[in-house]
Order: sequence, then C-alpha cells, then structure tokens
Amino acid sequence: MKFIEFMASTTGRAVRGIAGATLLIWGLFAGIVWLDVVGAIVAAAGLFDFCLFAPLFKMPLSGKKIRNGDF
Repeated sequence: MKFIEFMASTTGRAVRGIAGATLLIWGLFAGIVWLDVVGAIVAAAGLFDFCLFAPLFKMPLSGKKIRNGDF
C-alpha cells in the first residue's frame, strides 16, 4: 500500500517526527496530557523507524522491513 510505503520512507519518518514533536509541544503548552502521549508515540515512531498503521494492512511494524519488501 502506497501510504504505508510513504510512511516507512525517510520523508515519512521526518513527517512523523515533526508531527509528533508539534503535538507534544502543543500538548505541553495547552496542558492536554493525552495530546502529549499521542505526540510522544508519533515522534517515537518516526525516530525509531516503526509504522503503527502497517500491521492493520498485514505489513510488518518495522520500517526497514517495509522498505526492503520483507513481507
């Protein structure tokens, strides 16, 4: 699936990292704890190269495996 392949790419990782950091900062300033948690998870997904949506499409969690086609 193209969306998952994009999210596993370098650009997709950067998007997840930036989006996660943005949510985290927004949650910190707004005092919204659940937004901090979501932001931290999204940022970690980009930083540690895993895609949370991939298992929903029967693809591996690891971004490296998705890029290599190991599924």
